[in-house]
Amino acid sequence: MNIYSVFLGLGSNIGDRLQYLNSAAQELKKVRDSKVIWTSPVYETDPYGKADQGKFLNAAVEMETLLAPPVLYEEVKLIEKRLGRSSSERWGPREIDIDLLMYDGLVFENEKVKVPHADLENRKFVLVPLREIAPDLVHPVNGMTVSELASACRDTTRVVRTLHVIRL
Repeated sequence: MNIYSVFLGLGSNIGDRLQYLNSAAQELKKVRDSKVIWTSPVYETDPYGKADQGKFLNAAVEMETLLAPPVLYEEVKLIEKRLGRSSSERWGPREIDIDLLMYDGLVFENEKVKVPHADLENRKFVLVPLREIAPDLVHPVNGMTVSELASACRDTTRVVRTLHVIRL
């Protein structure tokens, strides 16, 4: 069995955003055959793709898991549902969003999940928190580190570190 090192992105811009991030982290700790290693600081970010909505809180999470990408994907979708995610509009407001960002150097795609996450390199709100916990992580397709991706990112949305932390 392989132990995969997985990086996830968390985001929320509806309701008690910090509570949603904390609840998501607590739920991730319960995922079978998996362990949360650590989380980034929390960032407040401008919305991406659809500007007419509230600001997000975002963070990155590192996990170790025995689960293959499609299985972990289903687990995080169940967590979103349990936490009350109701919105489904592309780039729209959401109570909680959990994305698989990178999966131990794997390149994987099926009808539901793609890793590394599509458009990762263009999303400052993902790259800045991810750089906090994995600056030297290499993107398996373009060969750039997360630090290099964050520096090269052309996304101009505001990403500001808060004093908030996710409780593990």
